[in-house]
Amino acid sequence: MMQKTTFVLLALMGVASSPARAAPTEIVVRVISQDAKFVGDTMGGAEVVLRDATSGKVLATGVTRGGTGDTALIMTATGRSPVRSSQTAAAFRTMLDITKPTLVRVDIRGPLSFPDTLQRASSERWLIPGQSAATGDGWVVELPGLAIRMAAGTPDVFRRGQPSKLAAQVQLMCGCPITAGGMWDAAHYEVTAELRQRGAATERLSFGFVEAPGRFTADWTPTAGGRAELLIIARNRITGNTGVLTRRVTIR
Repeated sequence: MMQKTTFVLLALMGVASSPARAAPTEIVVRVISQDAKFVGDTMGGAEVVLRDATSGKVLATGVTRGGTGDTALIMTATGRSPVRSSQTAAAFRTMLDITKPTLVRVDIRGPLSFPDTLQRASSERWLIPGQSAATGDGWVVELPGLAIRMAAGTPDVFRRGQPSKLAAQVQLMCGCPITAGGMWDAAHYEVTAELRQRGAATERLSFGFVEAPGRFTADWTPTAGGRAELLIIARNRITGNTGVLTRRVTIR
C-alpha cells in the first residue's frame, strides 16, 4: 500500500512540475489610417511588432498586406464596434504559442513607402491561450498622420531673391486621395510651410490646392540665405489630423 501511495504522489508531482503546454493562438492585426482606410500594399504596408508587454520579448514581426478595404463599409460604419474590414482588407496574420493569459503590446510603424513622414502607434491587449484575436476586425490600431512628398524635381538648393515653385503631394496614410469635393475634400485641408534656421521660423508660406490627387503648391521667393530646414505641414481642419515633412535645403 505504501509503494502504491508513493507511486501516485510521484506521478502527481511529475504532472505538477511538467511545463504547461502552449496553445496556438491566432492573431490578426490591422492598421487603419486616421480619418480613412486600412494601410496596405499601396503604401508599402505598416510594420507590426508584437511583444510581451512585461518582458519586452519579441513574439512576432511582420508587415500588413492586402488592400485598403471596402470604402462604404469603412466610411459609413455606425454603432458600437462595427465590423469595418472586408476579406481583402490589409492585415498581418500570425499564430502565437502562449501558455497563460499574456499582456501583449503591438508597435506599429508606417506607411513604409513614406519613410520621411511615417508615424508610430502602440496598443496593448490581453491574449488568452487558444482564444482567437481574429474575430471581427481583429486587433485594429489607428495610425494618425498624413503622407507627404515633395513633387519630383523639387531642388534642395534655392537662389535668394529668385522666385520658385514648391509642390507637395499629400494623401492619407492609406493612400486615399484628397480631391475637390470628394470623400477627403481638399477644402478640409490646409498646407503650409515653415523655413527654420537656428531653431526659429524665419519664413512661412501657404499652399493652395491645384489638382487631384492631393497636389498643393506655393510660390516662394527665399529671403534668408544659408542652410535651413523646410517643413511642409498638412492638417485636416475638421479632425486636426496632421502630417509633417522635413527637408533640408540650402539658399545661396
